[in-house]
Amino acid sequence: MLKTGRADADHFHEECGVFGIYGHPDAAALTALGLHALQHRGQEAAGIVAYDGSQFNAHRGPGLVGDNFGSRDVIDRLPGNVAIGHVRYATTGEVAQRNIQPLFADFEFGGLAICHNGNLTNSYQLRRQLVRRGSLFQSTSDTEVIVHLIATSLKDTVVDRLTDALRQVEGAYSLVALSQNEVIGLRDPLGVRPLVLGRLGDAWIVTSETCALDIIGADFVRDVDPGEIVIIGAGGVRSVRPFADVPPRLCVFEYIYFARPDSVVEGHSVYEARKRIGRELAREAPVEADIVVPVPDSGVPAALGYAAESGLPFELGIIRNHYVGRTFIEPTDQIRHLGVRLKHNANRADLEGKRVILVDDSIVRGTTSTKIVEMVRNAGAREVHMRISSPPTRFPCFYGIATPSREQLLAARYDVDAMARFIGVDSLAFISTDGLYRAMGEAGRDRLSPRFCDACFTGDYPIPLADVDDGKVSVQLSLLADTA
Repeated sequence: MLKTGRADADHFHEECGVFGIYGHPDAAALTALGLHALQHRGQEAAGIVAYDGSQFNAHRGPGLVGDNFGSRDVIDRLPGNVAIGHVRYATTGEVAQRNIQPLFADFEFGGLAICHNGNLTNSYQLRRQLVRRGSLFQSTSDTEVIVHLIATSLKDTVVDRLTDALRQVEGAYSLVALSQNEVIGLRDPLGVRPLVLGRLGDAWIVTSETCALDIIGADFVRDVDPGEIVIIGAGGVRSVRPFADVPPRLCVFEYIYFARPDSVVEGHSVYEARKRIGRELAREAPVEADIVVPVPDSGVPAALGYAAESGLPFELGIIRNHYVGRTFIEPTDQIRHLGVRLKHNANRADLEGKRVILVDDSIVRGTTSTKIVEMVRNAGAREVHMRISSPPTRFPCFYGIATPSREQLLAARYDVDAMARFIGVDSLAFISTDGLYRAMGEAGRDRLSPRFCDACFTGDYPIPLADVDDGKVSVQLSLLADTA
């Protein structure tokens, strides 16, 4: 299950990252590098499956990419010019070896490996139906539902079977699959999760973010469109679009927090988008102060934008320790209370006697924010004002992001003034939903056809929540309730 008691447990957790490459003799090594670039999207497990022309070879393990693929011996056991890889942060299925992706199965047509970024919102119902028909599941991951739907399809080709499977699922997903002949990449019809196509010489790549192309020196070609399936084989790249066109709804949190700042998502530099959000936040929620301080690292670009717009100095008033692992064990209440200091320490020289504006990307439960505010006050800050570069998070995500249940979300329980009292600040403000859209180049949020998935702010879920509406406690929901 999702681990509890973490120093960073007050933030949304990243979903997963996927990478696939076709046509390069160092496919596994390049996949490992690509996964390194995507490490921010999942730190619990990593896996690679490669095909050498005669057999599939796999290595998967818990922990970081470097923990699993830091040895040349491991890469040498993954020969072939095609490979796919995955970094995982569990949103469905416990953290166990059997759930580490890519998943692999032998089918009538041969072997197929598959990895997934996102979450299926009807996986509980589908799994129940498949089990009743005789399917034997080897994991608790919702990705395996897709595997069994492929196995039971009566279509002829791999792509047709995959398409047949996806017509039965609901949810947000970007998938990368590896057969004996092809690498396949696809996005759900709404394009909630990102996926891009790149090229390195004669080799082709599909991956979650452009930063994974940069690390291997590949060129960005284009985004994979919502609802599109790209098939990469000996004849190059071909595309099919088997689903009806619907207005896309990319997850807006990719720009706020999830994507790496140096990535370009749907044509927008993530770093520049975050600075624009900070500027808009400064226009919406100014306050008299002496300095602007980011909560590192995710608050840095927005704080730069806020400082530039407000004319206030930007200072690193909080220093982050980058060498703290996410699996640190906190055995006592006293140590757990000090957990935030594992990652952050106040820079007293810049804070003492100052009126400080703290800029962060979000407030989930408020626990970490409370500790950071206390730390800044103990360093001598005269006033502490907090500005948040996302609207209040009032609803949980069911589309591949590990979030608490609604009862645990601070903004679902309190108004902004009560939240300010809870975390101990002199003032608190969030960017408005319209302001967020303005920062992304829109006039505001179109209530009839919003450009992004913003359900965690608005409760406007664009994909049906079948497992929730069915009245069943889905695997996703049980995990969310267990998240600290």
